Amino acid sequence: MDQSLPKSPKSPGSKDNSKPVKVNSSAEKKKQIHTDASQDVPSASSVLPTFITERNQLFEELKKQNDRELLDKPRSEIKITLYVHGTEAVIVVGKSWETTPGQLLRNVPKEVSSDVVIAKVDGNLWDLDRLLEQDCKVEYLSSRDPEGRSVFWHSSAHVLGEAAENEYGCRLSHGPPTSMGFFYDMALEEGRVVKESDWAPLEAKAKKYAKDKQPFDRLVVSKENLRKMFGYSKYKMHYIEKFVPDGEGSTVYRNGSLVDLCQGPHIQNTRKIEAFKIQKNSSAYFLGDQSNDSLQRIHGVAFPKKDQLKEWEHFLEEAKKRDHQLIGKQQKLWMFSQLSPGSPFLLPHGTRIFNALQAMLREEYWKRGYHEVQTPNMYDKDLWMTSGHWQHYSNDMFRVQVNKGPVGEAPPELLAENAGPETCIQKAPVEIDKDKGIFGLKPMNCPGHCLMFRDEERSYRELPWRVADFGVLHRNEASGALSGLTRVRKFQQDDTHVFCTLDQVTQEIAALFDFLEYVYGLFGFPFKLKLSTRPEDYLGDLATWNDAEARLKDALNRFKGNDWTIDEGDGAFYGPKIDITISDSLNRAFQCATIQLDFMLPQNFKLEYMTAGPTSAEDNVGATAEEAHKSESPFVQCAQGRARPVMIHRAIIGSFERFMAILTEHYAGKWPFWLSPRQILVVPVMKDANSYAEEVRDVLHRAKFYADVDVSGNTMKKKILNGQMEGYNFTFIVGAEERNSRGVNIRNRDDQSKQKKDVALALDEAVKRLQLLRDEKRLTNTL
Repeated sequence: MDQSLPKSPKSPGSKDNSKPVKVNSSAEKKKQIHTDASQDVPSASSVLPTFITERNQLFEELKKQNDRELLDKPRSEIKITLYVHGTEAVIVVGKSWETTPGQLLRNVPKEVSSDVVIAKVDGNLWDLDRLLEQDCKVEYLSSRDPEGRSVFWHSSAHVLGEAAENEYGCRLSHGPPTSMGFFYDMALEEGRVVKESDWAPLEAKAKKYAKDKQPFDRLVVSKENLRKMFGYSKYKMHYIEKFVPDGEGSTVYRNGSLVDLCQGPHIQNTRKIEAFKIQKNSSAYFLGDQSNDSLQRIHGVAFPKKDQLKEWEHFLEEAKKRDHQLIGKQQKLWMFSQLSPGSPFLLPHGTRIFNALQAMLREEYWKRGYHEVQTPNMYDKDLWMTSGHWQHYSNDMFRVQVNKGPVGEAPPELLAENAGPETCIQKAPVEIDKDKGIFGLKPMNCPGHCLMFRDEERSYRELPWRVADFGVLHRNEASGALSGLTRVRKFQQDDTHVFCTLDQVTQEIAALFDFLEYVYGLFGFPFKLKLSTRPEDYLGDLATWNDAEARLKDALNRFKGNDWTIDEGDGAFYGPKIDITISDSLNRAFQCATIQLDFMLPQNFKLEYMTAGPTSAEDNVGATAEEAHKSESPFVQCAQGRARPVMIHRAIIGSFERFMAILTEHYAGKWPFWLSPRQILVVPVMKDANSYAEEVRDVLHRAKFYADVDVSGNTMKKKILNGQMEGYNFTFIVGAEERNSRGVNIRNRDDQSKQKKDVALALDEAVKRLQLLRDEKRLTNTL
């Protein structure tokens, strides 16, 4: 087998980034991993293989050694502030290296403590049985909290891993939680695959382990001992060598007979898992790379209560009915072709929805002072080198090699790799044409907008400068990650960038909050906000970061009070950000919007504007050229009278394609009138009324409604039923009486109580009411 592992996931226990690939042919099945100790692989009823028992024996030895060392830790009095949702904080006294969050549950109301699955200590997830070390703040999460649910499913994945080791004697890869449960990847002996008939014995083992009340034991193990412990598995060794620095260690968890490399944390014991169900199995390449081993993947879901599993199964049934891929096909909204994988074709009715979304945004751009622009789809590699995307993102870009045309070489000083700190305080050189070389299809619009800003002299009077771009973007997503409209290679965004001064950041963020509140209100989406702050590998100076974060916090407090969260250290390396998560009608969470401050791109592109007077320290983001040269910082101040702008990246709906998928499932294909691709169906009750029905359709068409007429040979009842199945908001029924009175009888798609009691209106009045319904963008389908 190929031992090279060219790609790596984020970390052990991180979210799924392997790409499932089905194995059907016998040739593909031969790619199943042949383990080093296939002779040790047991049947379901035999003992565990040697490599597992030796691993577990080493864990037990190290655990006893660690327990002896803990006895020597100093015990001192510590103050612990307990936070329980809905109650006031309580201060209790404990002892360092002795007290655990689990012990403190006796200070929590029983109705709350019984649902607790994990603790948070000073904002960090913390095992309930992990010792506290100093004064701290402790709060508790249940499995209904997003973070608590993730921990619960992660622990359930370990139970599945234990069952799989006992069933197959397999070598485990990784088993993370996902948004829909959890999975575990594993290598079986050559030629063996997981079958649906295996599910029942796996579930039986998992349920037994849950009843056994197996504790999750946490242990920090040195890299040297990790190699000894997991040397039997090239999968675990990959994670160890990739993510554990020399001279350091990582955590290992034990539950029952499973000992696994894992960052944790985990639930207190397996007894919390009352309902456990395997959902499906598939195959997946290790690290999502088809040049690596093909592994077996088992998906599952688990809950603390059996009734929660029933609720989940009902949720899955409803979600299946609302699947955007199913509805998109039924309503003829979009299609895909293997001739352009991952690139959706929006059909006429799907394009109507896209155009309605775009028109709504254009109206708001006009009101809110945005300038819409268009930028090229393809840029020379040098642009991406300057922006930094080539160094960090080129593997996810589509590259184009251009071999024809005159060669125009850029001066050496234009290339990012040759630019020194002194270059940044000079006026940016003029680009020259390059018709030959390596180009990249743009995966984002920001570098092009930087070129626009830099193309002319800018004054502080022009700021803030807000630009919007609906340009086509391409990202080279792995084939296994593609999924309907939610993960595509070609897409468009409501991409905007705001260039402003540091002092204008707060007001611009406030304006963006107002914008997203309006947009999400149109669709009935509640939303939550999270501030992500300075990471360890941040660029720029600390004072600028602190100031920017303070401004974002101020804007958040003014907009939402205390109703927002903070994720310390999770900001982008170029600036803090605010992530906005919406919830759909099934209470599923989606991140569509993001607001990011960027100090780096204005530096990289040497963007400047003329200030009102001499430049002060507050006007500039960065250090002087001399300071930057000494510290190798890319952040360099401008000359006197000039300053760097701050760049704000903003998207509200994000990818149009993904947002359309979310809307399809949110509304279950029943589109609000202003978004609907099929608004009115005109149905004649008899053949003599066909000409009037067509006339009504034409009147509606001239009023810019999407109207159709059914003059087929079907019965009236069949025509009305077809209209309902196709999702028309209203059916206009016309006959001799309506023709003589120039009226229509209206049947509302969403008013089931009046399906046989049509509302009679004059045609002109109906048009007026329809126009009002459309222009007001109401969610309710009423005239």
